[in-house]
Amino acid sequence: MRTTIDLNADVGEGFGPWPMGDDVGLIPLVSSVNVACGFHAGDPVGIARTIALATNAGAAIGAHPGYPDLLGFGRREMDLAPDELEAAIVYQVGAVAALARAAGAGLRHVKPHGALYNRAAHDAATAEAIARAVRSVSVDLVLVGLAGSVSLDAGRAAGLTVAAEAFADRAYEPDGSLRSRRLPGALVTDPAQAASRAVRLATTSAIETTDGSTLRIEADTLCIHGDTPGAAGIAQAVRLALESAGVAIAPLPR
Repeated sequence: MRTTIDLNADVGEGFGPWPMGDDVGLIPLVSSVNVACGFHAGDPVGIARTIALATNAGAAIGAHPGYPDLLGFGRREMDLAPDELEAAIVYQVGAVAALARAAGAGLRHVKPHGALYNRAAHDAATAEAIARAVRSVSVDLVLVGLAGSVSLDAGRAAGLTVAAEAFADRAYEPDGSLRSRRLPGALVTDPAQAASRAVRLATTSAIETTDGSTLRIEADTLCIHGDTPGAAGIAQAVRLALESAGVAIAPLPR
């Protein structure tokens, strides 16, 4: 059983006048935030605003780079060459790092978004390009990836500290992958169910998959998606359940 775990949320995913999620309500409930970098969502003013919210809440700040896919919210796979992808990651992480520095804050981690995250979980070339990009920005950044995935192997090989991630609000397939959002039952939107899953992950390193089998997951951080309906309510239920089970919420160590 873990005594401490990070609770993270994907935030800052609006664009211009179009909001996405309840960042004001969500950010104070988590210990780390993953800030959209402008490619799949987000814009400079929104990034700065999100960093200010996180700083005021005491949440660790991370960059959340994705494919250059505003129309598809970064959830459509793109076939970028490794050097193209590496440059795109450096560009995005660098933008969030600069805005954090301007606000007197630091960048602690990097977590890829959407289709890029899922591809990096099983595709070595993608994972290695991401790891190279993160390392080139700073070897002190923590690379967050799906627990048990190729993404974490690539991060370790690049000399980075890595953090294994699990999801309280997403369904798992028996092979450890996340259920496609195109399929029914991919999202867990009931706060009580998400809280129960989070506690089981933290205390037993286990979760039920779509076929009813049990999957073992050693997670350093649990995610709540900021665009999941009722995300703030889910985060509140998850946080209360974890703390009631004796699991403290704290950011990832550097």
